[in-house]
Amino acid sequence: MPKYRRGRINDEMQKEIALAIRNVKDPRVSGAFISITGADVTPDLKFAKIYYSAMGGDKKEIRLGLKAASGFIRGQIARSMNLRITPELTFVEDSSIEYGAKISKILEGITVTEDLDSIPVDVKVKKVKYEEEDEDLSDE
Repeated sequence: MPKYRRGRINDEMQKEIALAIRNVKDPRVSGAFISITGADVTPDLKFAKIYYSAMGGDKKEIRLGLKAASGFIRGQIARSMNLRITPELTFVEDSSIEYGAKISKILEGITVTEDLDSIPVDVKVKKVKYEEEDEDLSDE
C-alpha cells in the first residue's frame, strides 16, 4: 500500500474519531474537553494509535473512559469509513500541547535588555566582528 494512502487514512481516522467522541455518553469522556491530535494506523490496518489531549478532568479517568468507549467509537468508524478491516483503537495521551504552553509561558517570562555592560566581552567582540562582515558584504 502506498504511503500517501495510509496518510489519508490517518487523517480521515482522526476526523471521524473526533466526531465520534462527541456521541460518547460516558461522563468521563463527555465531561472533558478532548482533542484528537493524531492517528497512526499500522500498514495492515488492524491497529491504530489515537493521540489525544484533554483539558479539564482527571487524566486517568479520561484514559479509562476512552478505553471503555473504544468499542463504540470503533463501531462509529466502521459505519462512516469504508475499510475492509476497522482497526483496533489504542488511545495514547499526547502532552505536546501542555508542553508547548509551558514553553510559551517560559518565553513570556524572559525580558530582553539592551545594556551592553551586562554582556560578556567575548560576546561583544563576536557581535562587532559579525557587524563588520555585514558591512563588507554590503560594499560589494
